[in-house]
Amino acid sequence: MLKHHIIYIIGFMGSGKSTAGRKLARELGWSFIDLDTKIEEKAGRTISRIFSDDGEEIFRRIEAEVLKSLKTETETVISTGGGTPCFSDNMDFMLETGVTIYLKMSPEQLRKRLAESSHDRPLLKDIPDNMLQEFIEKKLAIREKWYNRAEIIIDSYRMNYTLLQSLVGKYLDI
Repeated sequence: MLKHHIIYIIGFMGSGKSTAGRKLARELGWSFIDLDTKIEEKAGRTISRIFSDDGEEIFRRIEAEVLKSLKTETETVISTGGGTPCFSDNMDFMLETGVTIYLKMSPEQLRKRLAESSHDRPLLKDIPDNMLQEFIEKKLAIREKWYNRAEIIIDSYRMNYTLLQSLVGKYLDI
């Protein structure tokens, strides 16, 4: 199977992966999959419940298993979780089986977006508002070594879908 039948959208939580993935899939006439939704379907529980019941390590195992189960998808855009590329061999897998797009945002931009929804996100639920920026800066500094391996890196804050579709088109030869 050609690797270009799948596009993986990666980036930090709050960077707009699901929104961008849905829009890109619609513009390409492809299917869209939100990895978190697939994980919840497989586990029969929410991501938050998996984290609270079993911890992050078990969640990451389930995440890798579900991600790899999607390898037979074709003409599909998959939005991943913020940590997906950083665990197991997930980033290598995505690079081997599809085109990866990193939606990049600054810590300040992410803090503004995440401030309203931090209580809904397992990794942020215990972070006080006055520590959110520092948490994002530290976590992003760790994760960027994986994110920066993406074939396409685009500023998510000023997302230009025409540019994104053009970049993707070059990789897909369409």
